[in-house]
Amino acid sequence: NATIYEIVRQGKMSMSSVVDDWIDAYKADRNGALLDLIQFFIHASGCKGTITPQMMQEVSEGFQDVIKQMTEQFDEDSGDYPLIAAGAYFRKFRSSFCDFVQALVRQCQYEIIYDQYMMDNILTLLTELSNSQVRAFRHTSTLAAMKLMTGLVNVALQLSVSLDNTQRQYDAEHSKSLSKRASEKLDILMQKKKELEEQQSEIEGMLNGIFKGIFVHRYRDFIAEIRALCMDEIGAWMKMFPKVFLTDSYLKYVGWTLHDKQKEVRAKCLNSLIGLYGDNEMTRDLKLFTSRFKDRIVSMTLDKEYDVAVQAIKLLHLILSNCGYDTPVLTSSDSERVYQLVFSCHRPVAVAAADFLNKQLFINKVSFEENVIWKRRGVNAPLITDLVLFFIENNYTISYIYTGILYRLYVDFSRIDTQKSQCSNSLFMPTSWFLVLPWNHTNLINKMQLLNIIFLQTPHNPIIKAESSQKTASRDRKIAIEDRLRLTEHFMVALPNLLKKFHVDREKVVGLLQIPRYFELECYTTSRREKHLDDLLAQLSVIVDKHTDPDVLEQVSRTYSHLCDDEFAIFNKVSISRRAVIDKWAENFRFALAIFKDAEDNVDEEEIYNVVQNLKRLTHLYMFNDLTQWDLYPKANSIIEMHQERPDTIPQAMLLQTVKFIYYHLLYSLAGLKNGGASSGAGAEDPRAAIAQLRKRVGEYLRACELLLASSPHKKIQEESYMSICDLLVIFAPQLAHSSPNLKSLVQRPSEPVQHSLVDFVREFVFTLPDEDDSKTLSSPHWDDTAKIDALHQRRSLLAAICKLFVYSLIDLRLAAVVFQQYIRFYSDYGDIIKETISKTRHVNKLACAQTLALSLKTLFRDTVREQGGVLDQSSQEYGHMKELARRFALTFGLDQVKTRDAVAELHREGIVFALKRDESMFNETEPPANLTFLGILVEFSAKLMKQDKRTVLQYLDKHISPHQLSNQESLWIPLVTYRNSLLQGAGMDDD
Repeated sequence: NATIYEIVRQGKMSMSSVVDDWIDAYKADRNGALLDLIQFFIHASGCKGTITPQMMQEVSEGFQDVIKQMTEQFDEDSGDYPLIAAGAYFRKFRSSFCDFVQALVRQCQYEIIYDQYMMDNILTLLTELSNSQVRAFRHTSTLAAMKLMTGLVNVALQLSVSLDNTQRQYDAEHSKSLSKRASEKLDILMQKKKELEEQQSEIEGMLNGIFKGIFVHRYRDFIAEIRALCMDEIGAWMKMFPKVFLTDSYLKYVGWTLHDKQKEVRAKCLNSLIGLYGDNEMTRDLKLFTSRFKDRIVSMTLDKEYDVAVQAIKLLHLILSNCGYDTPVLTSSDSERVYQLVFSCHRPVAVAAADFLNKQLFINKVSFEENVIWKRRGVNAPLITDLVLFFIENNYTISYIYTGILYRLYVDFSRIDTQKSQCSNSLFMPTSWFLVLPWNHTNLINKMQLLNIIFLQTPHNPIIKAESSQKTASRDRKIAIEDRLRLTEHFMVALPNLLKKFHVDREKVVGLLQIPRYFELECYTTSRREKHLDDLLAQLSVIVDKHTDPDVLEQVSRTYSHLCDDEFAIFNKVSISRRAVIDKWAENFRFALAIFKDAEDNVDEEEIYNVVQNLKRLTHLYMFNDLTQWDLYPKANSIIEMHQERPDTIPQAMLLQTVKFIYYHLLYSLAGLKNGGASSGAGAEDPRAAIAQLRKRVGEYLRACELLLASSPHKKIQEESYMSICDLLVIFAPQLAHSSPNLKSLVQRPSEPVQHSLVDFVREFVFTLPDEDDSKTLSSPHWDDTAKIDALHQRRSLLAAICKLFVYSLIDLRLAAVVFQQYIRFYSDYGDIIKETISKTRHVNKLACAQTLALSLKTLFRDTVREQGGVLDQSSQEYGHMKELARRFALTFGLDQVKTRDAVAELHREGIVFALKRDESMFNETEPPANLTFLGILVEFSAKLMKQDKRTVLQYLDKHISPHQLSNQESLWIPLVTYRNSLLQGAGMDDD
């Protein structure tokens, strides 16, 4: 017959049926049935040992001898046991195991558990197993004991209810007059009460035995899973039978474990407390616990594990909602700590904090001004007021406000509708609203309104995507389309007026100009709203006239590009308007440039300003719109030629805009050729002539950028020239000939001096620490955190540009040594970029990448030796830095030694040759080579060699050294011995 363990493991029978069969066997032979049950717990622990009836007969005062014999038969080397083994099969077993234990208590509660045999033996066994040094025994027995106690708590609860009912019946009967009182019934009730009290006493004894004998010891077990299950079950006992367990004598264990080092244990504690605080009736008994451990719960909102932080915030939300004590539980400082978390980059934390903030500040808030203005704006206007004021007080990024609070408000208020859009729109109007907020803070409403539109109109926006990876349901898509139509109908009317009102306010205009990109453009014609389109286009023209700010001009360019879609009927109208704007500024540029050239040495500031601003507008329009048909290249290129002839005559700002303008011109010219046209300029209609013309222009432009990169004293111009060279080398790479064979002549390959110039630029402007002057600038009040982040982002962009050239094999990979050797020094700023570059270049050419890594270390080694006066100090920080860099390089090879074996072997070969190379002036072999210390760095790569490769490298090393060098005991030869020993380890060779 199958054992209980086999039946439970298979999971084909219900646990109630399994227990019924066992009860029948117990009634027939309780010794044999008990042996089967004990064997079940032993096998469930992963032990294959068998307990014989003879061993059971020898049991007198415990199971120590039995457990000792089972321990000797336990195979701990296997590691896993059923409760922690991976796979759905074992997860199902764990569930079945728990169900069996609880079913055993439930179906034995009326008779067997009181026979002072079965439970006594089982509890003794589980207690002794829980004290075992074998983790599997300890874990399995603790789980069984906790589930057993959960079942007993349920029995105790039923007994308590039955005892209360019996007592009430007895009191009711006893209160009757003597003539009506039934003495027999009183005797029966008294006897029943006595039996229940005896059973209750026995159950309490069992509960105390489990709690004191197992729980008290295992809740602080060094295995996190055991501690976690203890916290999980004690929460169930408190919720099931609060009369007994919801006391400070039990709650203290949960409070103490809130400080546990493992996140799963802390999370179980919080989950248990959430279940308790979620019940209003239980919160009265939690008053002392709350006051004692409230500070710890508040501090857990900043837990390094986001899941734990979310649970802590939810718990504080329940405390805020349900703990209606005489004095507030959470102080203002406690609440403020949670408020700040709406700015968390981890969305679940931000949303949980938003729920808390919503409850604390917004829900059930009475409108503070009952007047016509507020009623006209809608019920949400006071809420948005609070929202903006909250942002002003905290001075954080508005997108986090939206993520944490605004989204939650929309969830609570169903979904946003046209009325709410009108409410937020009305906030821009010059009414008493601005008596509530300072004028400059209306920018926040602008940003919130924009984020609202983006939220509604982006099918899979990042905020929603974090919650669900499923595709948007058809119903949700339909709702999104309806929202888009309503918002389009509203804002196509309101937007021109808003732009007209705020056309001089940079921040508001930047936000408002993004709204048309979320319009349903067909509505302009289907709703007969062409007049409003005309108003919008007129405002775009006005904004281009009024503004020179790059962000504003970029948004105008984007908006023109979006509106000028030939799939819609409005295309012709928008195209004509856009052409008129470009014609105007192209003509202004030609005229201003002509005046500038005629002035020669007598040019004044106004003439320079006119050229720069006209060219800036055209450049930004060029970013998203094709201006090649205006053929402005000759005019722009003439500025470059003038600079090459007389560098002092061209101001920095003019030169910078020219470099940008020509870059976009070349891109659109190439796009025109790819699309089958000849749009490299008005002077070349034939495709072959257009290709030849573009090739000439690209060559001229690259040579000009190379010259600017090498000689310009202005960092901005150098950066723009550098980025243009890097981008154009990628765009006009050899791959262009594969996709468009007719464009093969356009392929550009950088010369060796250009490659070195690019690397030198990166070394100077990317891998450099702020000097004293920069430090003063960084610490100035005008240089805030945002500016520092923007500067870092710009440097990362510069680095990424040249890394693309390495990855695409467009420049010599050996030059990447300059980048790779900075991996540790600038790890926090560029570590991810450098690591990815190493990975990608290795994928392209493993050997070349390994040689470059070796070159990085060799170059750094030489530089360090030179800085230390020719002798490397192995105790210096610089040497430790090189060791750490080598270790990080070794980690990038991954775990698959087969794929990287050739690359790792090549790196060792390069390192050995470098370390053992002698100067021509050295004739004495007893003196160590100058670079011998490099072998101490090369040791870091030995673990990446396969066993057979270690032998090969060892043989290669021995060919380059003599036996007496290994026997030399001088400290200078130690790196050689250390490196050779690292090769011997695992090579399967004896050191002769």
